[in-house]
Amino acid sequence: MSSLRLINPELEFLRYRRRMEIAGVGAALLFLLLFGRFVWLQLVQYDHYQSLAENNRISLLPAPPTRGVIYDRQNMVLAQNFSAHTLEITPSETGDKLDAVIDRLAEIVEIEPGDRKRFRKMLAESKNFESIPIRNLLTEEEAARFAVNRYRFPGVEVSARQFRQYPMGPGFAHVVGYIGRIGEKDKARLEEEGLYANYKGSDHIGKLGIEARYERWLHGRTGIEKVETDSGGHAVRLLSRTEPVAGHNIYLHLDARLQQVAERVFGDYRGALVALDPRNGAVLALMSKPGFDPNLFVDGIDTQTWRELNDSPDRPLINRALRAIYPPGSTIKPFMGLAGLELGLRRPGDSIADPGYFSLPGSSHRYRDWKKEGHGMVDLKKSIAQSCDTYYYQLAHQMGIERMADFLGKFGFGARTGVDLDGELAGLMPTPAWKQRRFKQPWWPGETVIAGIGQGYMLATPMQLAMATMALANGGVLYQPQLIRAWREPISGRVAYAAPRRVGEIALKPEHLAVIRQAMIEVMLPGGTAARSGAGAPYGIGGKTGTSQVIGIKQGARYDEKRIAARHRDHALFVAFAPAEAPTIVVAVMVENGGSGSGTAAPIARKVLDYWLLGKLPTVYEPEEPVDAPIPEEAEDSGPVQGGGLVAIPEEDLTR
Repeated sequence: MSSLRLINPELEFLRYRRRMEIAGVGAALLFLLLFGRFVWLQLVQYDHYQSLAENNRISLLPAPPTRGVIYDRQNMVLAQNFSAHTLEITPSETGDKLDAVIDRLAEIVEIEPGDRKRFRKMLAESKNFESIPIRNLLTEEEAARFAVNRYRFPGVEVSARQFRQYPMGPGFAHVVGYIGRIGEKDKARLEEEGLYANYKGSDHIGKLGIEARYERWLHGRTGIEKVETDSGGHAVRLLSRTEPVAGHNIYLHLDARLQQVAERVFGDYRGALVALDPRNGAVLALMSKPGFDPNLFVDGIDTQTWRELNDSPDRPLINRALRAIYPPGSTIKPFMGLAGLELGLRRPGDSIADPGYFSLPGSSHRYRDWKKEGHGMVDLKKSIAQSCDTYYYQLAHQMGIERMADFLGKFGFGARTGVDLDGELAGLMPTPAWKQRRFKQPWWPGETVIAGIGQGYMLATPMQLAMATMALANGGVLYQPQLIRAWREPISGRVAYAAPRRVGEIALKPEHLAVIRQAMIEVMLPGGTAARSGAGAPYGIGGKTGTSQVIGIKQGARYDEKRIAARHRDHALFVAFAPAEAPTIVVAVMVENGGSGSGTAAPIARKVLDYWLLGKLPTVYEPEEPVDAPIPEEAEDSGPVQGGGLVAIPEEDLTR
């Protein structure tokens, strides 16, 4: 029996109406939510989304600036720009796969694996519609060959780009420096300094020398191009352009011809030469030899060439003028003699008897003079003119290492000079406290004795020797060595000049300084250790020869250069100022394994001085017979002494 269902129409209507009311409320709420979102987007977020839409339509492309040119004091170009053909690909326009396009291009122009690697790296950092170079420095023949086949390669063009060139070559590499491709470390540093935006569109940055030190000035300010693009990312038209601002042109105190003369007279020797103007600290020459071709680094040096430079035993990548540290040898004696006068330990007329050696009280060990039979009776002038070691053994023992370090420190030994190049080392002016920190050992009296002739732990750079000699030449004033002379502002064209930086003045009695200067003049006269180099000079020269040990010498042994490996022979040093009466140039020369200061370093300096003061071009360099040798003992290769050139000493240990 089936059951019948009774329907209450009134109840069903009420249920229906309730459902409709609920649905209506829900719809109203959804409408209000939608309306509120619309109001939020159209009113509150309008600027934001308008900017996003505009960015989809308009792209900002960087317009890299022209890098500033570097000149010497005579306006000779040391670093310049030139235009050359580059083969560039715009990825958004190629259509085919990039690898296939590049493979076809390689059939027309030479594309090496390094070119492909560089392209891929730049592609990852660029926008799809930016053109990226796949090959730089196309020859005219290669550019013409591509032009004939241009129709086969949509999105590929030959463009003109600027490149950096260093016309002076290896002799200027360490001072002028070079630019190289911006790496990850460069990016991190630029971002940290808030400068990365200014390098958009730039591929290169200064890596060494003046190029690195004055990078901000040389680089300039990047411009901006507003480009309208379509939905596919293709550029449609240029909307506006903010012109880039070129970098500053920089003018150096450096004299390119003087630098070339210094490079020439060095011949095949390794070493460094620094020339300063004692009147203002201007760096007239800063040469490190051997050098390297900075042009190799501009577009990325190949692996084999880099390995050859980096692994070379001649260490061409090291700036010996600032980063190679050597015992100063006998070049320290004028400063020691001046210390003796200023501290009241010596008077100009005081003489000692030199038997050819010195022994500490209560010791039988003999610290030998370079002249086996001794110099007889020696006063201060003679001790400098003939480079008497025994005189300074005694003086150092009397003075003590603490007073010695304090006085020599006033001339800049053991501290950076502050020259406007990066990477300078401070050398080392040792003290008992330093030795205790470094070696956990006490200071011995014998170490003070050998420090008196610039040996042992004492280390200096050629730049430090030049700066210290500057103070002797100008009466005790210390100027910070300075390469930059002037710069030209790119917009106004105004030239501004760098002022000399006076960083100290040593209080010296004029009569004491006069004695030392006269003694250095006598170094260049008959009877002096550099008499041959001073002979015939129409101007006065004050100088001091020096020879720096590279290997230790056993007691009772004799130094025989012929029995010693070339790279274990002594370093040759020489410092000078001229004209002696009113110096305009100071020179410091260091010749690695050159043998003696008188035979090797002094003749080099004389030719440099002749050019600077007389305009006389040098003949082919010929070393002279040495007059002074630091140690006359029989030589046995007993290993390197402390210091001695390109030594690996932690920089924190080279502080007092």
